[in-house]
Amino acid sequence: MKRREAKSPASDEQLALPFDSSPKATRTNGAEPLAVRIPDAVRMTGLGRSKLYELIAAGDLETIKIGRCTLVTIDALKALLAKARATNHKGGR
Repeated sequence: MKRREAKSPASDEQLALPFDSSPKATRTNGAEPLAVRIPDAVRMTGLGRSKLYELIAAGDLETIKIGRCTLVTIDALKALLAKARATNHKGGR
């Protein structure tokens, strides 16, 4: 049996990784999203879905509800990560 060679992506082709910080929906105009749905927030932060909902319930992560859709603003995600970073640096690691 012949082994398959792994193809490397072309120089202009981007490798899609599961932890890529871009949201699932592609934007044709190149604009950054203002808010994302929960599954996209999970992918962007690397946090679990349950942990994200815990943070929302505790008031540590702001959400916006439009109809049945729950959105998390990009600013709220950045603030959450900045707060966690500041807390970790205080601990003296």
